[in-house]
Amino acid sequence: MSMTMYDASVPCFARILRALDGVLTKAENHAAAKKIDPAVLLASRLFPDMFAFTRQVQIATDHAKGATARLAGLEVPKFEDNEQSFADLHARIAKTLAFIESVSAEQINGSETRDISLKAGPRELSFKGLGYLTGYAIPNLHFHTVTAYAILRHNGVELGKADFLGAI
Repeated sequence: MSMTMYDASVPCFARILRALDGVLTKAENHAAAKKIDPAVLLASRLFPDMFAFTRQVQIATDHAKGATARLAGLEVPKFEDNEQSFADLHARIAKTLAFIESVSAEQINGSETRDISLKAGPRELSFKGLGYLTGYAIPNLHFHTVTAYAILRHNGVELGKADFLGAI
């Protein structure tokens, strides 16, 4: 049995987002235990020219929902990017999971050669489905998820590799 486009996308995206949700819970618990204002963690960044934690989570969810929609030939759901708390970020992840898990394997399978076009900042990007998934969507989802993890770890949240990987 060969791997399908669905197998390589939605189940993987869902596992990563569930792990990120668990990381958020650990960050909330850390903030409460150490009496840290949650806003400090939410606004933290690794370096001044990088996005803050909240934006990293927003972008990670954007890549999961965007890839799922584009591969299925659907409109990408629009989220407002107005999250200001851990509860808001949990809700965003839940909303993303609900969307990606509503898309069937039949909608995504066969999308290897689908034309995918998107705007990334000022650039217009064009891909075929497989190249988009493996060379753009998955790497970007991982980048923003690992950056969110690193921001929290840098701020003392006790996280390990198992937290990042989630349930395997």
